Amino acid sequence: MNFEGKVVVVTGASRGIGKEIALEFGKKGSSVVVNYSSSEEGALKVVDEIEENGGKAIAVKGNVSIQSDVENLLKSTIDAFGKVDFLINNAGITRDKLLISMKEEDWESVMDINLKGVFLCSKIFGKNMIKKRTGKIVNITSVVGISGNAGQSNYSASKSGVIGFTKSIAKEFSARNINVNCVAPGFIKTEMTETLSDEIVEAYLGNIPLKRMGQAKDVADAVMFLCSDMASYITGQVIQVDGGMLM
Repeated sequence: MNFEGKVVVVTGASRGIGKEIALEFGKKGSSVVVNYSSSEEGALKVVDEIEENGGKAIAVKGNVSIQSDVENLLKSTIDAFGKVDFLINNAGITRDKLLISMKEEDWESVMDINLKGVFLCSKIFGKNMIKKRTGKIVNITSVVGISGNAGQSNYSASKSGVIGFTKSIAKEFSARNINVNCVAPGFIKTEMTETLSDEIVEAYLGNIPLKRMGQAKDVADAVMFLCSDMASYITGQVIQVDGGMLM
């Protein structure tokens, strides 16, 4: 896949899956906007790595749950690269607790970033794509948005919401030649999963037919496929990258 001349915005791209998505697009010729909320150092390292490999990238700070920040993210993208072709809504947080122990702010903060952020970015960037009558949006959801998970009622609800939202706007945007899809990662090796005990890891692996954790690049590859011409007739779908976990 070659994305020479394309411009991609990746939210929450300073680490983990978002970082890998940004790096892969950079390797394939895209100009990349690396959005971050707090980790400026991490975002700048991603930009440096893209540029060291011959690509173009900028880092833009912004909280995706704040409309003015998202509007600035679009403006910064247009000012730097003149357009936007792909939006990858990756930014997300967790505040895991059993429901009876979950505070209202634990619920609201997860909903704000994981669901409201997808709403605001898709609306604001979508307006730009509608004017051009072209574009692709990929939303990063999760397998727990399909299956649910104890201790993650807020996260699961937010990711289920992303799936319903994706299917709805795919129907709205299709007449303007804009594809909207989801990628649902399963048990992926990132900074967050590195803190899990061996026992927990083994328990997860027991439910995965491929018997291994996924890599961030596995998710990035699925995202890039959905942004490629090979996926021009795919919209409103959820691609599970989970090693068969939810078969």
